[in-house]
Amino acid sequence: MKKNVITFGLIAGAIVSALMGVTVAMCYADGKTHGNMYLGYATMLIAFSMIFVAVKNYRDKYNGGEITFGKGFMIGLYISLIASTLYVVTWLIIYYKFMPDFMEKYATHTLTEAKASGASAKELSEQAAKMNTYKQMYKNPVFVVLFTYVEILPVGLIIALITALVLKKRPTDNILATN
Repeated sequence: MKKNVITFGLIAGAIVSALMGVTVAMCYADGKTHGNMYLGYATMLIAFSMIFVAVKNYRDKYNGGEITFGKGFMIGLYISLIASTLYVVTWLIIYYKFMPDFMEKYATHTLTEAKASGASAKELSEQAAKMNTYKQMYKNPVFVVLFTYVEILPVGLIIALITALVLKKRPTDNILATN
């Protein structure tokens, strides 16, 4: 199981990290974020599809065609943790080495969009205060790591849960199928 988890975790992490790098570079270059959030989550779904492949691979090749929900979920959890950690490390490198002004640009963009959508002066003031809080929090690397994990890890956990439910196959399932 260990080799299976590490292999597919690294593949998922490489996919999500590479595609995150591309989408962030595109967003940062032109300053437009419309659709990039959806593209980012689509990238996560593509990367976390490796959980399904890994659980099925383990069930069919290494476990005699059987797997419990718990075992399938644990495989998905470990893959999610590996991929998420690679994603976080990639973001830390991108943020600190190439985009140290990211939060400033993000805050400016968010306020510009709020103004364009017709937000009131009070709403703009509240949004500006919120953005200033985020900018302060982002000065601490611990918060950068936590925010980044919160962005990706829940997606992996949901995929792990769905995969474990879909692929679970107990020995009694096989007996019932043959009768």
